[in-house]
Amino acid sequence: MKTAAEIRADFIDYFRSLDHEIVKSAPVIPADDPTLLFTNAGMNQFKPIFLDQQEPTYRRVANSQKCIRVSGKHNDLEEVGKDTYHHTFFEMLGNWSFGDYYKRAAIRYAWTLFTEIWNFPKTRLWATIYQDDAEAFECWRQETDIAPDRILRFGEKDNFWEMGETGPCGPCSEIHYYTGNEPDNQSAEFINAGNPEYIELWNLVFIQYNRDEQGQLHPLSKKHVDTGAGLERIVAALQHKKSNYDTDLFIPIIRKIEELTKVTYQTESGMPHRVISDHVRMLTFAVADGGMPANDGRGYVIRRILRRAARFGRMLNMHQPFIYLLVDTVGEILGDVYPEIIERKEHVRKVIRYEEQSFGETLDKGLEVYQRVKVELISQNKTEIPGTEVFKLYDTFGFPLDLTQLMAQEDGLTVDITGFNQKMKKQKERARAARNFKIDVDESARNWIIVSEGEDSEFVGYVQTATESVLRRYYVQDDTYYLVLDITPFYAESGGEIGDTGTISNSEFSINVSDTQKIGDTIVHSGRLLRGKISRQEKVRAEIDIRRSNAIRANHTATHLLHAALREVLGEHVHQSGSLVEAERLRFDFTHYAKVSPEELEQIEDIVNRKIRENIAVDIQYKPFDEAKESGAMALFGEKYDDIVRVIDLGDFSRELCGGKHVERTGDIGGFKIISESAVAAGIRRIEAVTGEKVFELLRRYDHFLNELTRALNTTAEQLPVKIREMSDRLKQLEKELQSQSVRDMQSELDRLLQQSIVIKDVTLFQHQYSELSMDELKQIGDLFREKVKTGVALLISTTDDKLLLVVCATDEAIKKYSFNAGQIVKQLGIILGGGGGGRPYMATAGGKNLDKIPEAIGAFEYMIKERLDV
Repeated sequence: MKTAAEIRADFIDYFRSLDHEIVKSAPVIPADDPTLLFTNAGMNQFKPIFLDQQEPTYRRVANSQKCIRVSGKHNDLEEVGKDTYHHTFFEMLGNWSFGDYYKRAAIRYAWTLFTEIWNFPKTRLWATIYQDDAEAFECWRQETDIAPDRILRFGEKDNFWEMGETGPCGPCSEIHYYTGNEPDNQSAEFINAGNPEYIELWNLVFIQYNRDEQGQLHPLSKKHVDTGAGLERIVAALQHKKSNYDTDLFIPIIRKIEELTKVTYQTESGMPHRVISDHVRMLTFAVADGGMPANDGRGYVIRRILRRAARFGRMLNMHQPFIYLLVDTVGEILGDVYPEIIERKEHVRKVIRYEEQSFGETLDKGLEVYQRVKVELISQNKTEIPGTEVFKLYDTFGFPLDLTQLMAQEDGLTVDITGFNQKMKKQKERARAARNFKIDVDESARNWIIVSEGEDSEFVGYVQTATESVLRRYYVQDDTYYLVLDITPFYAESGGEIGDTGTISNSEFSINVSDTQKIGDTIVHSGRLLRGKISRQEKVRAEIDIRRSNAIRANHTATHLLHAALREVLGEHVHQSGSLVEAERLRFDFTHYAKVSPEELEQIEDIVNRKIRENIAVDIQYKPFDEAKESGAMALFGEKYDDIVRVIDLGDFSRELCGGKHVERTGDIGGFKIISESAVAAGIRRIEAVTGEKVFELLRRYDHFLNELTRALNTTAEQLPVKIREMSDRLKQLEKELQSQSVRDMQSELDRLLQQSIVIKDVTLFQHQYSELSMDELKQIGDLFREKVKTGVALLISTTDDKLLLVVCATDEAIKKYSFNAGQIVKQLGIILGGGGGGRPYMATAGGKNLDKIPEAIGAFEYMIKERLDV
């Protein structure tokens, strides 16, 4: 029986033998596609080719692409672990033809691979085609020996593929496989009908149309093939397993879960094992490619998946972090194919462990919410938990629906499934709307005015600052001009480095270029018309702002020095997590799990400046990717690299893969000064810094501040810290004296007011309305009341122009003898006053906005006290 690694290798070797270029998997965090949360198909990295934005480097390619799908048409997070074949992370085997071979060859290649390389029984295979695709039917009939009655026709829902509402699309043909135990009793009616014994293994997409905004189909000038086969399903079928989780892609992870939890995996009760084994694969690859848990976007999805896995861990009696311990096992299974999960293993482990620890606190809060909902329902004689509350537990605190149902069942309650599903549906609709693929270019960009024909966008800006160029095309929108040239010195924004500015002009017009962007392979210059009018004259002079460009170059090279210095001072776990390189400053995000101390920042700063003074030559070479990696060059999280990469060497101090512009020697940077260090997210820190002239501008500004302070305080710069400490100590002393006087005043006033308070039985009932007191001041009065009164309850109110504050407090004797609870009392009063509140039995606070309801609240307070005292 073949292993998963052998099956993957069969696929790669087969298509290599058919003259396909084997390309690397793109990162699961898309580097250049903001319309995608995650890379969810093998074709994602080839979108620019399908959209005619980029010419293909190779006409035939193949690969195994790491993919993440967390919702959508073909996957639902809630199904992961319930069935045997849904996953959040999977590998997609694919082969592509860009205007080369088409249906006939694609179908022949697929059939040969299935029946001659992998030896699938032909009697268990079925093919589906689009209902109107007569060409595909004839290809199946002529190029393979599949029985004609096993070629089935389906409509658009099953066998027509579209990139989006508009754009490239076409019919598709799928290969299905029967996994059941009665091969003589197969039936066509079960194909595409959700029967688990009939599984889709491969989809061959024939991209031959472009759909316009009116929904009309137009034939493309070039026809493409885009295929995708889920490795997990292929492996399960070839290893004769009913479940993907029973294959060698998952079993080692499940065995490790058994070892850690001491709970044996069983198919019937093994959903927690399946969920955790799936989710840790997704988390490992997402974090290794630069993703981080966060409260929005893809970070929210990563956090939600991690918490879902941790919650299922609780079902295996795991109440401490343990998912991070599975990362090594994922690496053992897949690290040979995707070495980045080995290289970044320690980073991945730390991120997951940190988030697991944090989730423990969130989980406790969620349990508090559940308990509150339960108590309220019981007090109202209700037994069904509303769908909104169930969804809140799911969405905010990571409680799976079945967990809430289980807890509810134990407490004799039910769950509003319909209400929960309605909330889930709305969330999915919002997510789906946010994920719809949109073409990168503005619609008006289709109205290019062609000036000349020929190739465009040759970038020469690494060595040239001005060119005599030919204008290829342009368009105008909202007084902004967009131009494409044959050659250009303008660097297009990429990898965190902003685009160049400058001018494009000739004798007839001049345009001030304010931004340069890249769309596919096309470099687009945008800016305002300064003079004249663009005509058919092709020749232009393109010239960048040299001073600005040099500042950007200096800042970019400084980020490489900073990266190396951070790793030297903080440790090898540090990796770049993002950057922004501008003319004014640089910003560098990196993985680290604690605040960088002032001493460490000074050390980092010193190292960078020392390397600047060494005036190291910046050596730039082009190498094959694998050779560059073997030489020690660092690849950045989430970046997609070509087969030939650009290596930036700063002596023996730094070596990174980078496509940006750099200075010739480190001395050209001039100087380096860190201006801030802060947290961006859990495990991600940010340093902002300046270089060159900006360092001296900053130091001059600091000098001005220092001179103003010394003059204002009538001291010297050396004595300034002592002077400020003396002033600070004096201010604290004055505040302390003022506070003491304030407390004495409060005591005096409280003594006077207590003489006017009423006593019911032996309970002092005190209430008073103050003006313009803060919550802290009200609580101070509450503490004084509890000191002065043996048995009593107090209501303290403070009003301002448009809101009010409440404090309710009860003495220990009142709580002990009569079970008074300030938290319960203040909660009711807060509702009356249009706010909310809570707290402990001895003291609680609330806010409100209905000032006209104060008399009603005071009446309610007296009523609750008398009711408790039964008078």
